[in-house]
Amino acid sequence: MNYVKLALAGAAVLALAGIVQAQTSGKQVISSPNAPEAIGPYSQAIQAGNTLYLAGQVAIDPATKKMRSDANIEDQTKQVLDNLKAVLEAAGMTLDNVVSTSVFLQDLNDFKAMNGVYATYFTKAPPARATVQVARLPLDAKVEISAIAVK
Repeated sequence: MNYVKLALAGAAVLALAGIVQAQTSGKQVISSPNAPEAIGPYSQAIQAGNTLYLAGQVAIDPATKKMRSDANIEDQTKQVLDNLKAVLEAAGMTLDNVVSTSVFLQDLNDFKAMNGVYATYFTKAPPARATVQVARLPLDAKVEISAIAVK
């Protein structure tokens, strides 16, 4: 009985050590001058092994560093996807590497218009996706999209 407890405790310690090592080794910050700088204490993306975790992007024009507040949902969606594309390129990836996205809409009535633009960026094997309406987005954006990509 004590051998079983000891074996289980040893397995738990090894599993925890593996998790800690995975979280601290091989983690690389990815950033692009062609995407907006982070507006808080986070990275544009983090690469861990072959997986890239992209922070949510809103419609900030990287050239002017200004939110495109007056832009319609289609134009904001284009800007957001172009920003994500720039971060992917900094990691040597493309939109074809994206396996999952999360779309946050200020108004779910904008889904059809957003989806029309989104479909032009993901033309083959579109990623898995979750889309939700939220109470408010940073800088009062109409849309924010985050993504996960795999090389």
